[in-house]
Amino acid sequence: MIIENTGLKGLKSDLAHLDEVTTQLGFVRWQWEYYRATYDLKFEDTANQAEYFLRLNARVETGKLESPYAILNVEDAYMGKTTFPHGLDYVSPIPPAILNAAQQKLDQLKAKLSV
Repeated sequence: MIIENTGLKGLKSDLAHLDEVTTQLGFVRWQWEYYRATYDLKFEDTANQAEYFLRLNARVETGKLESPYAILNVEDAYMGKTTFPHGLDYVSPIPPAILNAAQQKLDQLKAKLSV
């Protein structure tokens, strides 16, 4: 599920700052290559014993991802339910409490990147 109207899409940041603020909020940069980075944040629904990941993509505008000075454009935020053995299901409904918590994190991220 793509999370619409986050206000993040199109924001720009250097890699060092983006890594710093996402780490402060609990995101982990799991997947990366020279021109793209993916930040994930895990949410657990203990009532249903399910895990969800909020995922944020960023693409390099200038430089290469190995440089802390590379400028990245933030892209869409989306969320999915984990599937066995690994993967995300982007079609399954997400509980409102999990979606609200994810929206709060996205709002915090936007505030930190907009400074």
